[in-house]
Amino acid sequence: MNFSLRDELKVLVQNTRGPCVSIFMPTHRAGVETSQNPIKLTNLLKQADRQLQELGVRGAEARELLGQVDELVKDPFFWRKQADGLAVFISPEIFRTYQLPLIPDELVVVTNRFHLKPLLRLFSVDGRFYILALSQKDVRLFQCTRYGISEVSLNNTPRSIAEALKYDDLSNKQQFHTRVAGHSGNTDSMFRGHGTGVDDPKIDILRYFLKINDGVRNVLKDDQAPLILAAVDYLLPLYREANTHTNLLEEGITGNPDGLSPQELHKQAWPLVEPYFRKVQETAGSKLMDFTGTGLSSNDIEEIIAAAYFGRIDTLFVATGLHRWGLFAPEINTVQIHEQPEPGDEDLLDYAALQTYLHRGAVYTVKPEEIPGEGPAAALFRY
Repeated sequence: MNFSLRDELKVLVQNTRGPCVSIFMPTHRAGVETSQNPIKLTNLLKQADRQLQELGVRGAEARELLGQVDELVKDPFFWRKQADGLAVFISPEIFRTYQLPLIPDELVVVTNRFHLKPLLRLFSVDGRFYILALSQKDVRLFQCTRYGISEVSLNNTPRSIAEALKYDDLSNKQQFHTRVAGHSGNTDSMFRGHGTGVDDPKIDILRYFLKINDGVRNVLKDDQAPLILAAVDYLLPLYREANTHTNLLEEGITGNPDGLSPQELHKQAWPLVEPYFRKVQETAGSKLMDFTGTGLSSNDIEEIIAAAYFGRIDTLFVATGLHRWGLFAPEINTVQIHEQPEPGDEDLLDYAALQTYLHRGAVYTVKPEEIPGEGPAAALFRY
């Protein structure tokens, strides 16, 4: 799913005109199996058409709504570069497609709101991270979860040191020293050569990395998910000098990453980042429990739903595999919970998680037995 994730989710949540069609499907990345991707989407569109007509949408209107996807199905360029999964959202006002770094179940949901539950793993704190694979000949940025990986476009960022320095002239090179000193305060001395000279190869690499850092910053924006570097040993400390991402992990993947597939990078990265997630989750759970009985934490689902909507939740733990169906009316601040889903209902646990994320709270999706306290959710309030 491309960036900014928070902005994109906000667009989907704020869509108020139905019917809303949500389609999720796993996709093949390469090989002859890729030919199955458009066939699979075509079959899911047939399901969506049936569901629309079951809701009372006339056949012509259903075909017009779903017709927005026809060109996509026929576009060979679109199918050549896929991730682990694909999400498609269609309404009278919105048509969005997202490549997902996870493998979703095949699913078609047609209701008055977009179904966002399969995306929950993407904005949960416990398992979302990035890999930046660096060499002097190539650079790749990946968005990852514990379940999968997909490449993220760095837009106009140079892909090699040759491209980065192609149009630089001597005056830019001289101005570089001023930028470096303002960036880290000590980098200039790090690259002094013997006598009066300067070690130009290292200077050129750092200039290249500063451009990459700018590109990464423009893509990640305020996302605080951890970033793991993959590069040969001597490049890792050089990139750290250029880096401004606030959550760059100390340990990286060493060796030339150019020959590694995304899946190989993911396999090497997860053991490095898993202890970080475990520690962060344990700290958050302990903090929540410390506020038990103070009014600043709760396991009450009705209180949590309202607090999430109004942006009061700092940290939310929500159980995977559980549902609480119902409705929330923010205008009168009331929550209705039903034993079984009724027309117009939504999963209030997913709603709380989504609203918490949109208000820049931390969301942890955990097993039911890992919820602090009792119940399907636990929240630490900001106030």
